[in-house]
Amino acid sequence: MIILGFDVEEFDMPFEYGKTLPFNEQIAISTSGTLLILKLLKETGVKATFFCTAQYALQKPEIILKMVNEGHEIASHGYYHSDFKPEHLELSKIELERISGTIITGYRMARMMPVDEEEIKKAGYLYNSSLNPTWLPGRYNNFKKPRTWFFEKDVLQIPASVSPIIRFPLFWLSFHNLPLPILKWLSAATHRKDGYLNLYFHPWEFTNLNQPEKFGFPSYISKNSGEPFVKRIKDFITWAQSKGFEFGKTGDFAASIIKKNKETALNLAT
Repeated sequence: MIILGFDVEEFDMPFEYGKTLPFNEQIAISTSGTLLILKLLKETGVKATFFCTAQYALQKPEIILKMVNEGHEIASHGYYHSDFKPEHLELSKIELERISGTIITGYRMARMMPVDEEEIKKAGYLYNSSLNPTWLPGRYNNFKKPRTWFFEKDVLQIPASVSPIIRFPLFWLSFHNLPLPILKWLSAATHRKDGYLNLYFHPWEFTNLNQPEKFGFPSYISKNSGEPFVKRIKDFITWAQSKGFEFGKTGDFAASIIKKNKETALNLAT
């Protein structure tokens, strides 16, 4: 299975590069990208998971309902993208459930940063997809963490996919910068080893980021953004489908693992 996750948030990434962006424009850019993603998913017949901040959902409840009505999963990406308190875990879940009319079972921390699993469990989540088990200079070093799914404090952890052995990250930046044939080869090898892929992106990547005066992004972020990125992701999905790979939502993948784990424990107990 290939799991596609999209982190829908206030577009605050320019802040990391010394730029400012009005809040309404942050929301507008994320919305523009999200609509392009929804169009792409409908064209390819793929269902995905949208990890949304409560702040975004409050601004654009109609987009959240569009996601739900088109068969996608809503999960939590926190209350705000640039502010976190433990109580936000439960508050974001409550708000997203109210707006979406669905049960929220999954969480992803902003910027894939660490989060207390006890707090995740206490807030009522079944799975957490906040780990990138690789090394990203200036961000994190998770080489000692498991590379594939595992349980921690009764919460299922679903790390982002990295290649076997060298742990090359198959995340959003790789899809901007690597030639597609190499990405496909790495993805096939990782899927063959692990039995699944967990890939994540952001709606703003599907808009034109090649505006250095406005956003301040280096070329490795803005490269292949906008329409070229839409084409690259569509190419990847079409290739995967031609190879017989199935696509699914993170929550469904998590539910199948949790069910098997419970059945195994029950068999061992009897």
